[in-house]
Amino acid sequence: MKISKSALLLLIVIVFAACQPAKEEESKKMDEAQLKIRANELAHKYIITDGHIDLPYRLKASNFKIEEDKDILIKTDKGDFDYERCKQGGLDAPFMSIYIPASYQETGGAKELADTLINLVNSIATTFPDKFAVATSPAEVEQHFKAGRISLPMGMENGAPIGDDLANVAYFHQRGIRYITLTHSKDNLICDSSYDTTRTWNGLSPFGIEVVKEMNKVGIMVDISHVSDSTFYHVMEVSKAPAIASHSSCRHFTPGFERNMSDDMIKLLAEKGGVIQINFGSTFIDQRSRDIRAHTDKYLKENNLNYGDSLAQAYIKEYQRENPIYSTVQKVVDHIDRVVKIAGIDHVGLGSDFDGVGDTLPDGIKDVSQYPNLIFELLKRGYSDEDIEKICYKNVFRVWNEVEKVAKESK
Repeated sequence: MKISKSALLLLIVIVFAACQPAKEEESKKMDEAQLKIRANELAHKYIITDGHIDLPYRLKASNFKIEEDKDILIKTDKGDFDYERCKQGGLDAPFMSIYIPASYQETGGAKELADTLINLVNSIATTFPDKFAVATSPAEVEQHFKAGRISLPMGMENGAPIGDDLANVAYFHQRGIRYITLTHSKDNLICDSSYDTTRTWNGLSPFGIEVVKEMNKVGIMVDISHVSDSTFYHVMEVSKAPAIASHSSCRHFTPGFERNMSDDMIKLLAEKGGVIQINFGSTFIDQRSRDIRAHTDKYLKENNLNYGDSLAQAYIKEYQRENPIYSTVQKVVDHIDRVVKIAGIDHVGLGSDFDGVGDTLPDGIKDVSQYPNLIFELLKRGYSDEDIEKICYKNVFRVWNEVEKVAKESK
C-alpha cells in the first residue's frame, strides 16, 4: 500500500504534535528542578530574617531547663524551630518573641516574665556560642552571618512589661529588645488591641503617645501587629521613625479580620518607610481556613466543649479530614504579591509566627527548614534575586537602621 506524501506529512505532524505536550512537561519539570536548586542556593546566600518566632515562650511553657534540655535546641521533633532545621532552611536571624500574655496585665508580673524570657534567649547563646549569638543591630547580624552563627535578635510581644513607667522603655532597650509590639489580645495602658472591642483609648493612650516617642528616642522599632486600626493610624501620626508589622498579613484575603492589615494601612505604612512581615498561619492568609476554624469553634461552643477535650479532638479530626484547615505556601506568596502590587517591593518581609500559630501552618512551609520552598515560589513568579534579597532581609534592615538613625539624631 502506497502512502501519499500529503498523508505522510500529516502523520508526521500528528506524531510531532502528540510529542510536544510531553516535551513541554518534561522541560517544565527540568526548569522547576533548576529553580528548586536556585531557591536553596539563595536561601543560603542571603541572610533570612524572620520577624516573629515564639520559641522562648514555647520553651518556658514546657518547663525547659537549659542544663537538662539543651539538646532539643539542636534537634527536636517538637515545635517549628531548632538549629539543624534553621541551617537546612537558611534562617539566619529569627526575631525571638518575648511574648507576654494579656493576663499579666491583670495579675502583674509582666516585667518579670519578660526578663525571664530574655534571660532564656541569652542562655541559648552562651550555651552554644559557636551556633547562636544575640544580635542588637543589623551590623551584628551580618557579622554573625559571616561567622556561620544564627543571630537571635529580640522583639517584645506586648508592651505590658513597660507598665506605667516610661523608664522601662530604655531598660528593655538596654536588655536587647529591638522592637515592641504595643499590645497583644487586650487593650493595655499603651493602646487598643485589634482583638478587643472595648476600644479603651480609641488609639494610643496619652501614655502610649509618650511610649512611642520614647521608643523613637532610644532606638526600638514600633511594631503595629495586634493593634486596632485606630491605634495604627495614631502611630503613623506620632512616630518619627518607620514602623513594622512583625507578623501580619493582608486583610484583602480575609475580609473583616482586623488583626490583618487593610490595603490602605499597608500603603500608609509604606509611605512612612515601614515594612509588613507576612504571617504564615493558615487562618491569617486564607479565608477558607478561617471558615473551617469558625465552624469548629461554633461546634465547641454549642456543645460546651474545650479544645483539648477528647470529644472535641475527635470531632475536629474527623471534620478536618474532609475539610483540611491547612493553606499552602503559594497563598503566603499571594500575600507578598499583594503588598508588592499596592506598596512596592521595598515594603514586605517575612514574619512566620512559627511556634505561635499551632497546627495551622500551610503545606510547604511547616517549619524553619522550608524557607527554600517559599523562595522557589517567588522565583516561579518572576521575582529577581534582588527582589528576594529585599524580602529576606534588606527591607527590614533598612527600617532597623533608620530607627537607629532617628534615635541618634534625637540625642
